[in-house]
Amino acid sequence: MISRIGPEGVVTRGTTNINRLRRSDRRLVHDPDVRALLRGATHPLVVDLGYGASPVTTLELAARLRTVRADVAVVGLEIEPSRVVPDRDGVSFRRGGFELAGLRPHLVRAFNVLRQYPEDAVPGAWARITSALADGGLLVDGTCDELGRRATWVTVDASGPRSLTLAWDPFTVERPSDIAERLPKVLIHRNVAGERVHEVLRAADRAWDVAAPLAPFGPRVRWRAALTALAAQGLPVTVPRRRLRDNVLALPWSAVAPAEDTQ
Repeated sequence: MISRIGPEGVVTRGTTNINRLRRSDRRLVHDPDVRALLRGATHPLVVDLGYGASPVTTLELAARLRTVRADVAVVGLEIEPSRVVPDRDGVSFRRGGFELAGLRPHLVRAFNVLRQYPEDAVPGAWARITSALADGGLLVDGTCDELGRRATWVTVDASGPRSLTLAWDPFTVERPSDIAERLPKVLIHRNVAGERVHEVLRAADRAWDVAAPLAPFGPRVRWRAALTALAAQGLPVTVPRRRLRDNVLALPWSAVAPAEDTQ
């Protein structure tokens, strides 16, 4: 289907890197909601919105999602015409923005897209994207650093934000709160006293410090102990059963929502 209106949004910087979005890709592949969504769809469709000057991360996303559903269709959308490349490796590329080029995808990934917008523009962008999703569809709005060592994202559906996930390289990030500089736009300015995300990061740092005796066993073992401590304190986190390559902190949106959103 071809959109009858022009692309909505503004051109991003376009910076990208091979494997930059690997941490979010790994989580998506194992996320039970994403797996159920893709496996339950007759013709699963995924859109990578604003892939930048190179399509490499879109191709990587397609390859990884095909381990969940071999016939998943992936479309990369870019608002800048010069960045739209020929289709390759079973992935399509088109010009498009928040209107999703008239498509009705089950999953949209938009990384480092809303970071350049003002904070008050985020709810409108979320609403525009989710209004174009297939029933039960999900939006993943995220941010990461240039090498993908620190990544954060909000999962959003038609009713609003559902969760926040923080994922980082265990060997290059010293403390959980160091990831604050890469929080999604909706939270980047909320890491201040009185805000929930600030309190969560402080609690994560304290748990990390308490787990310091486990440092000789490596940062993954230490973080698992910190997560267990956070759960014991009542923070709604999940301690994964399987070993993870990344250190991950995932929380329901209610645990980090800006203060005025819950007043």
